[in-house]
Amino acid sequence: MDDLKAIRQIKDMVVGGTDTTSNTIEFAMAEMMNKPEVMRKVQKELETVVGKDNIVEESHTCNLPYLHAVMKEVLRLHPALPLLVPHCPCETCIVGGYTIPKGARVFVNVWAVHRDPAIWQNPLEFRPERFLDGKWDYSGNDFNYFPFGSGRRICAGTAMAERMFLFSLASLVHSFDWKLPEGDKLDLSEKFGIVLKKRVPLVAIPTPRLSNSGLYE
Repeated sequence: MDDLKAIRQIKDMVVGGTDTTSNTIEFAMAEMMNKPEVMRKVQKELETVVGKDNIVEESHTCNLPYLHAVMKEVLRLHPALPLLVPHCPCETCIVGGYTIPKGARVFVNVWAVHRDPAIWQNPLEFRPERFLDGKWDYSGNDFNYFPFGSGRRICAGTAMAERMFLFSLASLVHSFDWKLPEGDKLDLSEKFGIVLKKRVPLVAIPTPRLSNSGLYE
């Protein structure tokens, strides 16, 4: 039984972490292209840590605090699962003065929590700097910011998602400059569902920026 549970958990992480991670990377690229100063800060940090004569390695990602802040801000504005995974109480209980009957399907609107002006200053603004003080993390201990859920049902693939996101985004931003096709306008609107997606898929043109063309082979 332990082996079956482990296999199922691995399968859930791989299947559930594929489109959610790619969607989050797409939102990150779009937000940074919309605010070029953020893109420049990320690239400058990568140049300092990685260098323009080298490609990004996974070991570099732990030394990129501003990129971590970008990731947290993207997860705040565009949580992969806007209503998280539904919960179902095994017994009737009272939460915040409300009676939740046994067997009810409970959804938590983390998308709305992350945009609450009572919690966040200028909540609709993409500003990674709000995470540089180290106050917020996604451990689920603070119900003002919990993009991966909380408690015993917190996302089992959090560590995998973090590594995949940081490495993929760092590689894209460090290796290339990005621009929209001529005449296109950047659209940041969302398409709601179980998984949050961009309403209009991002199309961007890359230009190599590393010093050695051999690094692209």
